[in-house]
Amino acid sequence: MKSLVVVESPAKARTINKFLGKAFTVKASIGHVKDLPRKELGVDVEKNFRPKYVTIQGKGKILGEIKKAAKEAEYVYLGQDPDREGEAIAWHIAEELNSNNDKVYRVLFNEITQKAVLEAIKNPLRIDHNKVDAQQARRIMDRLVGYLISPLLWKKVKRGLSAGRVQSVAVRLVVERERDIKAFIPQEFWSLTAHLEAKNPPPFLAKLREEDGKKIELKNKKETDRVLKTLKGETFTVKSIEKKEKKRYPVPPFITSTLQQEAVRKLRFPAKKTMFLAQQLYEGLDIGPEGTLGLITYMRTDSVRVSKDAQEEARNYISKRFGNEYLPPKPPSYKSRKGAQEAHEAIRPTSTLREPDRFKGHLTKEQLSLYRLIWNRFVASQMNPAVLDQTTVDIKAGVFTFRATGSILKFSGFTVLYIEGRDEDVQEEERPIPELGIGENLHLTRLEPKQHFTQPPPRYTEATLVKELEEKGIGRPSTYASILSTIQERDYAKKVEGKFHPTDLGLLVNDLLVDNFPDLLDLQFTARMEEELDRIEDGGLKWIQALRDFYGPFHTDLEQAKKRMRDVKTKGIPTDTEILCEKCGKRMVIKWGRNGQFLACSGYPECKNTKPLKEDESSLSSQESEERCEKCDSPMVIKTSKYGKFLACSRYPECKTTKPLSTGVSCPEKGCTGTIIERRTKKGKVFYSCSQYPKCKFALWDKPVPKKCPQCGAPFLVEKKEKLLCIKKECGYKEERASSLVTAD
Repeated sequence: MKSLVVVESPAKARTINKFLGKAFTVKASIGHVKDLPRKELGVDVEKNFRPKYVTIQGKGKILGEIKKAAKEAEYVYLGQDPDREGEAIAWHIAEELNSNNDKVYRVLFNEITQKAVLEAIKNPLRIDHNKVDAQQARRIMDRLVGYLISPLLWKKVKRGLSAGRVQSVAVRLVVERERDIKAFIPQEFWSLTAHLEAKNPPPFLAKLREEDGKKIELKNKKETDRVLKTLKGETFTVKSIEKKEKKRYPVPPFITSTLQQEAVRKLRFPAKKTMFLAQQLYEGLDIGPEGTLGLITYMRTDSVRVSKDAQEEARNYISKRFGNEYLPPKPPSYKSRKGAQEAHEAIRPTSTLREPDRFKGHLTKEQLSLYRLIWNRFVASQMNPAVLDQTTVDIKAGVFTFRATGSILKFSGFTVLYIEGRDEDVQEEERPIPELGIGENLHLTRLEPKQHFTQPPPRYTEATLVKELEEKGIGRPSTYASILSTIQERDYAKKVEGKFHPTDLGLLVNDLLVDNFPDLLDLQFTARMEEELDRIEDGGLKWIQALRDFYGPFHTDLEQAKKRMRDVKTKGIPTDTEILCEKCGKRMVIKWGRNGQFLACSGYPECKNTKPLKEDESSLSSQESEERCEKCDSPMVIKTSKYGKFLACSRYPECKTTKPLSTGVSCPEKGCTGTIIERRTKKGKVFYSCSQYPKCKFALWDKPVPKKCPQCGAPFLVEKKEKLLCIKKECGYKEERASSLVTAD
């Protein structure tokens, strides 16, 4: 009598079937077979959040075939992936086979090799109900958020929008980074580099570091010119030389997040593509003489643990291929992050002996590239560190000290195989330095002053967004790729040159959710929910209690949001420049429809006039300004969005200089020469303050208008609720905003 093995995918089924032979039948469920219903909430919140599971459309036939095969089988082994989702699939299938539960077992495959599969069958387990409960809690939590908030967005903004417990937090990260960039004010600074020659080659560079023994910072050209003038005629002499050996250690083998990050950096693969290819490498591919075989271990893991067998095989390989000098005395030990599932291993090749070059012609170019990345990283992680001779030289020139740093690779160690990629360019520090002697006079060929400006924080790439999500405890290894895909599919963010930009829709929806669901959009709250799911899996918390703790505050916020959330669908958003309806004269506002933004009359429903949103009225609009770019002297342009205006260099993207737009109002503080500019708080709220901050701390919430108060002579008025008011409250002057515009014309 045959036994039945059920796995998720046909590819995995084919691979396992070859290992088990004729005594087993292997079938694939093709993912989940049951889920919450699509057209109703499917959760009874009044009865301990009891879920209603239904067979997924199209899976009835598959489930029927599995049940039929199970009746004829001696034993049933459920071999879904070793994570929460896999456990839930196994549980749903087991529930369908309730009459045969005594012969239903759970088997876990960390890798799809003959040895691992046969070992799992010999040592079957039972369903892990704690893991099922954790998945069930997450699924219900996500359903409550998505099913209850999304209709609210349909009502207030437009149909088809969605909210997600984790995706909305990811959008918030992208939005807040964008606002940090827009609000950033570049600060000028200068560097001074000496180009030097010694008795021995090669020529080398040294950077200004100290004046009179104190660290020096050059803030402008005037300060730099002073230093250059003082340095004229000075002798450059070696003051001190420090040499030390420095070790550079290998990084741990991949976990899900680091694999996704490195695949973006080195292979330019989006996270979704990386996981798709990794799934193929895990489930099994035809690699020629060995037949179909899984090439890597399970790819959804947050543990850097490596089995002793895998370490021993890698050590033998390193010794034979590179020599014993590359082999550490004992296997390296790496520490997983807090809360990692140590039952899993890191992502590694199923055998170090399966070198990537063997599979040319059997794997696609992309499969091979990813496999090579995983193989190189794992083998390098088991090797000795690289050793560098690092030299630091301080050079005296009058009252100034310059410093040169350099290093020479003494022993390559793991770097013969692998060097981790970086997200941002780093300044070169390590250059060759000649043999020098203390007291040696050096020949100065030239002094190079260079102007710099501080840079805003960079926009997220897929690599840095995954890194940020992981560091803040948002989501888990199995969710990163889908989060990044979802926020783009929903048109909340888009990638431009590989970096995430929030769309106008993303900015709007984010603000509505942050205002109305502060807990749900709070990063710490979301991270705490992930920790609670981990506690459920570990048996330290009941899933119903976790849902109660979540649902109480969420339901309160939901009921309040139904009353107080801004109705963009009906009222729209004002444009930056006043656009009047040609039919009734009322102001046009921006609204969202099926095909994006459009202009609609604010007099709706009395006036139903609409028209397309022209480019010069949209968030991408710009016009030239009289100001010049302080970096390249090109004209600055005014870029506008419904969230405010800012100046940007007209040579973008070659020059990415931006700065806040002045209101044209001089700072009223006595003796201050600054102007009032628009700024934003960290939460994106607009305020106005002096351009001389932090020297001058004048600030106000209301927008200043460059018009003297006709009643008391105050230097400017402020705009508030369609009225212009005197800055001096005791004056009490006010006028309708529209009349002031007519007067100005």
